Amino acid sequence: MREILGRRRKLSLRRGDRSAVLSAALAYATEWQWPVLPGVGLRADGGRVRRCGCPQPDCAAPGAHPFDPGLLAATTDAKMVRWWWTNRPDAPVVLATGGRAPCAVSLPAVAGARALAAFDRAGIRLGPVVATPTRWALLVAPYSLEVLGELLHRQDWVPGSLLFHGDGGFVALPPSPTGAGRVRWERAPQPAGTAGGPDGGGESVKGAFGGGIRTFRADRAGRGERKERTTGLAQPWLPDVSSLVDVLVEETAGTGTPGGGSRLAY
Repeated sequence: MREILGRRRKLSLRRGDRSAVLSAALAYATEWQWPVLPGVGLRADGGRVRRCGCPQPDCAAPGAHPFDPGLLAATTDAKMVRWWWTNRPDAPVVLATGGRAPCAVSLPAVAGARALAAFDRAGIRLGPVVATPTRWALLVAPYSLEVLGELLHRQDWVPGSLLFHGDGGFVALPPSPTGAGRVRWERAPQPAGTAGGPDGGGESVKGAFGGGIRTFRADRAGRGERKERTTGLAQPWLPDVSSLVDVLVEETAGTGTPGGGSRLAY
């Protein structure tokens, strides 16, 4: 009897995780107008070991990148999003960065923790910060390659482990399961006009974005208001990349992470 109950509990938890991923994908696409698509996901490979579902044996982002469909398929269409995750409930939620969508800057987790502490000491407001056990990604307002090039050209040296996700890039969003671990919010998204702090500050989005669906307004009532909120007015606040680059370069270089780097690499 205990064994049967245990199996039922595991199935229930698994279904809960799947519904959370679908709910998050729908909210990103319809509430915030962020184009998303399912990542390639993970496959079993000998017992409990799970590897990337793509053909590459040494994949650099196991499970957390587009494959089929490709990145250009990213959409904000609710019907398409629901169809994808109904058929692939365990697929990670991948954000196609650039264009009108957020861009991102990612770095090793150790450097990310140091950078966030430095930003807090300087009183610099941050936007959403996505984290896995190995890497953190700071979401920023869309930027062009020309603007990014000018910012990096001012640096004496750019660490190779500091990655920029702009047009044609992607980032996995919470609560996606990936080979590096489940994606979570290190700093929860904040609506424009609220002050963010070390604990996320203000009125944050919690729940299925990292585990159930909650929106910025706690007093939302009825579907009519929900429709109004799909216009993008409730999108999270995003900082300009120019306010973050100097600290990110300094803290990434200070961790001694491998990868080399130069201004010419970007």
